[in-house]
Amino acid sequence: MFTPSAGGPLPVIGGPGHASLTSFLKAWPKSLAQQPKALLVVSAHWEENAPTVTAAPQPELIYDYYGFPPESYKLSYPAPGSPELADRVCSLLKAAGMECRKDPKRGWDHGVFIPLMLAFPQAAIPVVQLSLVSSLDPRVHIRMGEALAPLRDEGVAVVASGSSFHNIPALFTAMKEEGTREGELGRKGCQEAVQRSRRFDEWLQHACLDPSLTYEQRCELLAGWRQAPEAAYAHPREEHLMPLHVALGAGRGEAAAAVFDGTAMGVKCTSLQWMPST
Repeated sequence: MFTPSAGGPLPVIGGPGHASLTSFLKAWPKSLAQQPKALLVVSAHWEENAPTVTAAPQPELIYDYYGFPPESYKLSYPAPGSPELADRVCSLLKAAGMECRKDPKRGWDHGVFIPLMLAFPQAAIPVVQLSLVSSLDPRVHIRMGEALAPLRDEGVAVVASGSSFHNIPALFTAMKEEGTREGELGRKGCQEAVQRSRRFDEWLQHACLDPSLTYEQRCELLAGWRQAPEAAYAHPREEHLMPLHVALGAGRGEAAAAVFDGTAMGVKCTSLQWMPST
């Protein structure tokens, strides 16, 4: 699944603009045929020059956000890590001709623990985080997903934590209007953000959901995502989109389903899911 990681800790602490997304994440596990045996989370907030996985048996949390209320830095998610899954991920990536490293000291950033606190609050399922590759090459991340596709048959859920829209100035403008209703300038900025985010989102849904497209066509569209309407506005830097490319590859070419199709932080946002074939 590809899901927005949202604004730092705001989905968990009840911040403005997150109610719908928070409700979706809490309900999402109920849509699964069975509870995952483990979770592999690809977060937009970790980049390395080669794919790298957390390998600690009990990773700590990384509070990689700033300026939030004190309780944001006391959040806890004591799920176990899984050195065994870390080994499996590296084995699959290496079998596909890719490098893979294990980091026994790295903890989980908020792109991991914030959505999981909502979706799996019991913190009982083992979790491993996988980094992005710092080149941010779309085709590299699609290949990563393709290599990891067998995990789906092994009961491992691949969670791609990023966002279908990640323009921070636009988000602040949109959230300001949504949360405080301040002035005509705020309304104008909010309307622009919503309209422009919707245009990119429509393209993204077409690329991932349209059943008439072949897998090769989906890959070409997402590899060339910068040609999409409002692409540079939606993603001035592409790190929050790259987890989607991993999910696409892991989805084995199937069309996705839009499991969340609404707004978050005042703009259009989508969560996409690839379910195993029955």
